[in-house]
Amino acid sequence: MASGKTDENLEQARLMLGLLESVERNQAQSQRLLAAEFGVALGLVNAYLKRCVRKGLVKVKEVPAHRYAYFLTPQGFAEKSRLTLAYLNRSMSFFREARKDCSDTFTVARQRGWSRVVLVGASDLAEIAAICGLEAHITICGIVDRSTDRSHLVGAPVFTALDKVDVPFDGVVVSDMTAPRGAYAAAAAFMGPERVLVPRLLEVHAARHEEQMAS
Repeated sequence: MASGKTDENLEQARLMLGLLESVERNQAQSQRLLAAEFGVALGLVNAYLKRCVRKGLVKVKEVPAHRYAYFLTPQGFAEKSRLTLAYLNRSMSFFREARKDCSDTFTVARQRGWSRVVLVGASDLAEIAAICGLEAHITICGIVDRSTDRSHLVGAPVFTALDKVDVPFDGVVVSDMTAPRGAYAAAAAFMGPERVLVPRLLEVHAARHEEQMAS
């Protein structure tokens, strides 16, 4: 599976669906507010809105004070329904594959005698990994992610770096979906590659990972 392409498609579907839902809820919402709501650049929202207008999904009307209101067309309502189903299907496919890969990864961790691990990356994958860790009787004693301001995720404390983790742990499982190769490299440099496992769907150092799963 080309996980990068799948992640990109999921993000595009999520953004388009969220945009159509937001237009339906609040017709006069500005592009700046939409960008803030989705956590993306203003230019990206502008590009998606233009695409929606070109495809006949959204209609634009000027309102007082040089503002614009956006309305869903009948085609827009139909596309919103289609995207909802497509996004749910993709999300469920991702969940099934991620759960299997994480279960396999924690099986390797158990074979190596690990009972306490740190996840690198506060992502959807980290939440699935936490479930699989619980099933494998492995404690998730921390999650490392410098880009989040959350103090905890799935019941585990969040740290900004591996050297900030204040409890002992046996190894690392990479769960960073944004920059998995960089996360692997940093963890391997800190712990040694033999102490780092990567779910297969992240496609990081495939040859090395196959050796891990076979060891």
